[in-house]
Amino acid sequence: MANSTHIASSGTSPAAEARMIAQTVRDASTSFYWAMRILPKSQRRAMFAVYAFCRNVDDIVDSEQLDEPEKRKQLTVWRQEIDALYAGHPRRAETRALEVPMRELSLRRDDFMDVIAGMEMDAGEPIVAPSMETFDLYVDRVACAVGRLCVCVFGDPTDYGTAVAHHTGRALQITNILRDVDEDAGIGRVYLPRELLEKHDVDYSDPVKITSQPGYIALWRELAEVAHGEFMDAEQAMNLCRKDVMRPARIMKAVYQRNLERMMALPDTTLADPKVSKRLVGSKEKLLIAVRHGFF
Repeated sequence: MANSTHIASSGTSPAAEARMIAQTVRDASTSFYWAMRILPKSQRRAMFAVYAFCRNVDDIVDSEQLDEPEKRKQLTVWRQEIDALYAGHPRRAETRALEVPMRELSLRRDDFMDVIAGMEMDAGEPIVAPSMETFDLYVDRVACAVGRLCVCVFGDPTDYGTAVAHHTGRALQITNILRDVDEDAGIGRVYLPRELLEKHDVDYSDPVKITSQPGYIALWRELAEVAHGEFMDAEQAMNLCRKDVMRPARIMKAVYQRNLERMMALPDTTLADPKVSKRLVGSKEKLLIAVRHGFF
């Protein structure tokens, strides 16, 4: 399989599988790894397994070696694997690692399936200027559904936790979209909502030319305000939850919110320059954020 993060598990002990999953997470995402390191061991292992699942299905969609039918086939296999998890006989290391958390932490099958459905939206022709309705659905599936799994692992499956998942997921995903406009355009993708593009007279027929158009900056800043509002709503929702439970969520929120605010502070010419990286929070700073929220 082209899926580089799938973990071979034949004849491997559960402890060895857990170590391999943790190493996969650490190699793939420093900020996520350190945000989750502050969790107790059982929750940390569950979160690493959730991440490994998400990374696997995302890698399928992003693979340049797989055509659309094969991507959909492999995503169907993952849907069958989630069914197997809830039927009590998971086959993969990642889903076996989720078996106890699934039972004890109220992880919902529908949230796993929503993540797969979100990946399927990216498996075919590139998404280009989705309607606001489709944009919201995509964000909910690829980000908020992941958040719903996360807050259950953290220990808050209540409506308050679900609100944290909703607002934080939207804030993080919209920040990603704003950060990666140029990168996405290079592979023919435009996640910016059609209504905003048309409102600001931005032609999206050629994705790589979007950032050079007069209306782009106003469009970008309008969507950035939406993301900023979601961060504010996420903070309010977190304040209704136990502080210790939401520490990992606060770390992720702090990293992405800081990156968004730094992007918003860029001058228009820099913001529109595709040669300027919009990844403005480095690894050392992420670690410092994780340490700060881990102890205070």
